[in-house]
Formats: sequence, C-alpha cells, structure tokens
Amino acid sequence: MAKGKEKQKDKSKEKPKEKKDKKAKAGKSTTAVAAPSGSDTAGYADGTPLDRVQYLEAKLILKPDNFTSVQAFRDFGKLVQRTAKKVGVGFIEDVEAGLRPQIREIIFGDTPDFRLYNNAFILRRRVSYVDGFPVGDPEVVFKFRHPDEKQATAVDVRPKSAGKYRIKFKAEVLPLKDQVGGYRILYSHNCQFGVSQVHEANRSMATLVKVFPALAALKKSDEEQISLVNEGIVEEVLLPLGQLDFGKGLVGKCDIGLWRTRGEHKSLVGEFAFQVKFDRREDVAEKQKKLAAQFYVTLQRDVESWLALGVTKTGMVYRLKGNEPQSHE
Repeated sequence: MAKGKEKQKDKSKEKPKEKKDKKAKAGKSTTAVAAPSGSDTAGYADGTPLDRVQYLEAKLILKPDNFTSVQAFRDFGKLVQRTAKKVGVGFIEDVEAGLRPQIREIIFGDTPDFRLYNNAFILRRRVSYVDGFPVGDPEVVFKFRHPDEKQATAVDVRPKSAGKYRIKFKAEVLPLKDQVGGYRILYSHNCQFGVSQVHEANRSMATLVKVFPALAALKKSDEEQISLVNEGIVEEVLLPLGQLDFGKGLVGKCDIGLWRTRGEHKSLVGEFAFQVKFDRREDVAEKQKKLAAQFYVTLQRDVESWLALGVTKTGMVYRLKGNEPQSHE
C-alpha cells in the first residue's frame, strides 16, 4: 500500500511495502533473535530460504458498542461499499453476507507472566462451530509479530513436527495509535496447523519449546506451565462482506467480526479487515498500492466514530483482568 494523497509527518509511510520500520525501543523484549544478514540468499539454520511477506492484511479495530445485532454488521458493510465506490475500488458482495454469521471459539496460551506476548510471540487456538457444534480440526496459530520486518523474518516459526503446517507471512496494516488518516505496520510471521498434526499433550513450557524451538530463549524451567490467558475464552462472530477489487488482479476478501467473552458475552472489540495475496510485493503495481492506501485511509475518515485506536484484538484479551503487558503492538 502506498500513502496516496494523504500527508504524513513520517514520509516512510508513503510506501509501506518497502517500509523499514524503526526498531522497538531497547528494553521492551528479551527475545534472543538476531536479524538476518540482509542478503537475499540468507536462510534459516537448516538452509531453508528466509520466508518473505506474501500477504497484506489491513485492519480497522472498531468499538464494540454498535454491534448489537447482525444488521449492524451489514450496515457497516454498506459504508465499506460506499467508500469503495467513492475512490474507485470494485466491490463484489459475498452471498454469505445475507446469511447467519459464522461462530468461532478462540483461546490464547501463555505463561502466567505473559512471557510469550511480551516478547512478540502469540499462541492461539481456534475452533469453528456450525449449528452450535464444533467442526473440523481445531486450528493452532503460532506467530511472531513485530514492527521490524527483519526481526520478524529472522524468527523461524516452523514447528519441529512431522505433521503438515502452513506458513503465512503478513504485513498487517493498522491505523496510527492516536489519530485517523494514517497507518502503521506490524509484520506477522505465522505458522498454522491442525491440532491433530501435533501429538504433544503436555502443556508445559518444556513441551512447547520442543515443538517451537524459537521459544527456547524464553524457557525458565521445565516445570512451568502454559495456561489460558486471563482464563478467557473468546467467541468470534464473523460475517463475510465481499471482495474488494483494486485492479490488475489485486483482489482481496473482506469481512467484519466481533470478539466477545464466552459466558458473560461481554463485547470486547470489533474488526473490519481485508486481505490480499501476492507472490512478490515487487509485482504489485504502484497504482494498485496507492489505490489500496487511498481506500484504507478514506474509510478511516468515513467511519471515524466507529474506530477504536491504539488497540488490537489480542491486546484486548491480554487486558481482560486489567493487566498491561509490554508488547511490540
């Protein structure tokens, strides 16, 4: 995405696909991860080439207050369509937009002192439900999310397992923390797999390190346990909205969702997101980058009263009991 016509104090935001974010302030992380050498041929310890960003996911975090029914989701979808038409982005409505929302259950695992999250790691499990019953293989996502692309690239998130897994390396775009009309980027290096692909039942940190060697520097003892973050189980209500067409084959699905706690049904946060995939960022035409940026910034202004700035969905779960973890987000 490029910045388009919007004026920003930080000119580096004009081309976020080539953007080199400033490193996080010293002292905020104890992660023992070295950045890659800078060579395009650099690889991980076993010689595998470094992963590269192949997804752009743009998100707007929304106040939960307006989402009291599925109609509110559709109302927001109309605002998205209006903005798309205004800036010249094509919109194809999803047939599921008129159906019932999807329901998914999400939990996060961490040490009691949130050592994973405080060091930019996230461990999440997600279960889909149909007609009130779980379906399919629960999905585990292990990610390293950081504002510095080199640091995110350097972390080998692959599991030490013979099972199948998938790597998704995303540039996640969020609004600025304190104002509308701009954006910041978090680089999310993800590994996804079904629970059935890993047969380690023990929930100790020692077991987790066996599966994910990238966490070795964070282990304090073999006895420490991984537990449910803030004892929270999140229910996600998700409605597909459609596809955004930026031209030249750059098309991305968009959806809107609400996170709320299971049991109390306490609404935590809403989110609108769209995602596009590409093989190499260099293949995305400059015109399409600028159009995507223009749409994203314009939509922020058009839905300003809906926005919740300076938060992420994961961050809200970690703050359920008032804790204030020090993360890179």
